[in-house]
Amino acid sequence: MARFEFYKYQGTGNDFVVVDNRSLKLDKTDKTIAQKLCNRKFGVGSDGLILIENHDEYDFEMIFFNPDGSQSMCGNGSRCAVKFAQFLGIIKGETTFLSTDGVHEATIEGDIVRLSMHDVAQSEINTFPEHFTINTGSPHYVIFASNIKNKDVKEEGASIRYNEEFAAEGINVNFVEKLSENKISVRTYERGVEDETLSCGTGVTACAIANVLHGGVSPVQIETLGGQLVVEFELDEGSARNVWLTGPAKNVFKGEIEL
Repeated sequence: MARFEFYKYQGTGNDFVVVDNRSLKLDKTDKTIAQKLCNRKFGVGSDGLILIENHDEYDFEMIFFNPDGSQSMCGNGSRCAVKFAQFLGIIKGETTFLSTDGVHEATIEGDIVRLSMHDVAQSEINTFPEHFTINTGSPHYVIFASNIKNKDVKEEGASIRYNEEFAAEGINVNFVEKLSENKISVRTYERGVEDETLSCGTGVTACAIANVLHGGVSPVQIETLGGQLVVEFELDEGSARNVWLTGPAKNVFKGEIEL
C-alpha cells in the first residue's frame, strides 16, 4: 500500500489525476494504478492519469495513461501537465518536455497553455467520401454532421470504434458541425475512456485539419462541451505543419489516496 498526494486538473472539461512522480513512488509499469485512480465510482475519477517525472535532457517527462491503463498522446492532458509543472516550480512561462509521442513545446499565459503538436504527415490524413481518419498522436475518425447537440455520441461513437475495421486497436470518433469557415463544434467519443468526453485535444486538432480540408481556414475556433479551444497550423502539400493547440488548463483540487 502506498499513500501519496494527487492533484486534479481539467482542460476544457477533460479531467486528469496528476501526480508528481519525480521520486518514482508510483510504478509506471503498473497499469492497474491508472485503472483504480480513474474509476469514477471507486477511485478519484478522471479521463486519464498523468505522472510527472524528471528527465536528463528536457524539463520533465509526462507519462499518460487512459482509464483502461493503455497509453497514448493526450493534447489536453499535456496542457494540464505543463500547468502542473509550472505549479511545481519545474518551469516558468515556457517549456520543452517529453510526452508519449515525443518532444513538445509550450508557453503559459495565466491559465492559457499553448502547446505544440507534432506535424501530421499527408500519409496520416485519409479522406473518404463521408469521413476522414487522421492520426494526430492518437487515431481519430472525423465525420461532419448537423445538429450534433442531439447526437447519441456514446452509442454512435462506440458503433464505429468497435466495428470490424477498428475494434482491435480502437479509434476516437469525432462528430463535427461546421459553424463558419473558421469555427466548428465538436463532440468526441474516446477509446480507452469508452465514452464521450467533454473535450479531446488530439481530437479537436484532427477536426481542425479536416475542417480546412473541408473548405475552412486556420486558425480554427472549436466549441466543445467543456469550453473553447483554438487550433492553428499550416497546410503544406497535404501535410499539417507548425500545429498548435491553445486553451485553458486549471487545477480543480488536491487530495491524498492510498492504493
